[in-house]
Amino acid sequence: MKIEVKNLTKKYGAKTALNSISFTLEEPGIYGLLGRNGAGKTTFMEILAGQIIASDGEILIEGKNPFDNQELTESICLIKEGQNFKKDLTIKNVLKISSFFYPNWDEALALELVKEYNLDVKAKVKSLSKGMESALGIIVGLASKAPITIFDEPYIGLDAAARKKFYQILLEEYEENPRTIIFSTHLIDEVSLMFEEVLIIQDGELALQENADVLRNSAYAVSGKSEQVEKFIKNKRVLDTKKLAGMMTAYVYGHIEEAKLTGLSVEGVPIQELMIYLTERGAS
Repeated sequence: MKIEVKNLTKKYGAKTALNSISFTLEEPGIYGLLGRNGAGKTTFMEILAGQIIASDGEILIEGKNPFDNQELTESICLIKEGQNFKKDLTIKNVLKISSFFYPNWDEALALELVKEYNLDVKAKVKSLSKGMESALGIIVGLASKAPITIFDEPYIGLDAAARKKFYQILLEEYEENPRTIIFSTHLIDEVSLMFEEVLIIQDGELALQENADVLRNSAYAVSGKSEQVEKFIKNKRVLDTKKLAGMMTAYVYGHIEEAKLTGLSVEGVPIQELMIYLTERGAS
């Protein structure tokens, strides 16, 4: 489903959560939506899911606004880090309600994941630990088979093994049934290899939208004698620099192959580090 974001703005009183952002997601894929706390990611996801309305601009899904549009919202599943389900419902109730709401609901997958995460279907949501509640959210998100599935920090309370299992199942399900998966997380190093495209939001604005493979080859650290590094980085986009005892390391966004021809020491920068540098105030 094609997603068009056009000059999207959301204000809460005097605070601007999103400031006229625009981009398009054309194809099914796994998209990493990154940014610091308060950048506007969750606000964007809630507008996309039709849960809140924009102050200005719009989001169109196949040319239609998702707000107050049941036909569209049945095609969108947003799983947030908490408060996804009413506390007095049992897990069995949550799964049953979800099966009515999502037309592509996969009951077999839901039950398989309940067993995988060792959940008691008779337990009420209010009795679940944080990790168990996160597992329930993951189950609904995956089993919904929604054409647009959004995970906003979905695994709070899950240990490393449980998170790894989630990533594995997500990839398996995506390969079998491609859909648009938008993934917002602070554990970027754990999941960045899954991303096909990365979007970074900073202070309510779109700082970057790039193919993940291109991005991995476009950010690098170059090290050497200060005068050599300074000469190389002149007129380039420098994210950060560090100097010590006549030596210098510069973090650059550009073409890594150019750097390799200089004789300087060159190494790639992980997407998590790149996100930090790009969202640092004052990065040039």
